[in-house]
Amino acid sequence: MVRLPYVLKIKEGKKEQALEAVRGMWNEAEGVLRAQGVGNFSIWNIGDFLFCYGEYPDEVLPTRAQHAACLCWDEGLSSLIEGFAGQGTLPLMYHDIGVVREDKSLIRHRVFATRLKDGCADEYKRRHDALVAARGDKISEGPESNFTIWNARGYIFGYCELVRSFDHEMTEEEKASTIAWETRQLEIMDWLTDDVDWMTGQKHDKMLRVCGM
Repeated sequence: MVRLPYVLKIKEGKKEQALEAVRGMWNEAEGVLRAQGVGNFSIWNIGDFLFCYGEYPDEVLPTRAQHAACLCWDEGLSSLIEGFAGQGTLPLMYHDIGVVREDKSLIRHRVFATRLKDGCADEYKRRHDALVAARGDKISEGPESNFTIWNARGYIFGYCELVRSFDHEMTEEEKASTIAWETRQLEIMDWLTDDVDWMTGQKHDKMLRVCGM
């Protein structure tokens, strides 16, 4: 299975129209995607961005032409949406796949976005590579599952499935660790979503799930 996200950008002043149009074509698009063997496909919105995440069988690698046809970008949405970062162009910045739950009722989605400060992509990757190295070969049951982070031209998009059975109120130790990590991360990036508003006191929008399987 291959993970190949991509990012679209909504044209200025067209957000409500664009979201309505995407939702309107979703049933048809989902049928085409499933027929191609695509699984776990979803579209998320923050600001003027649409983050499109999909998982593809190795033998059914997608092409831009397939997506133009099945999602009607060229015909129905070209006046509302334009390409920003295409499939295969987003470097993978972090991964923690763990045990992926096929039954998505067992998980909660956490999808987030940040913007890297100029020249900070290498440092962001270095910090996350250190997390991967510290984990080693250990495969975790949770709470994070199917977790990947991608760089779309300096914008960071993360897709994560949080396993519900691990849900609990954050301990003081976990809170202190999170604050320490996120405070360091603020040196190299700014949040677009509301993930750490509880810590910073800032106000950001939540990531919106537009549609998905």
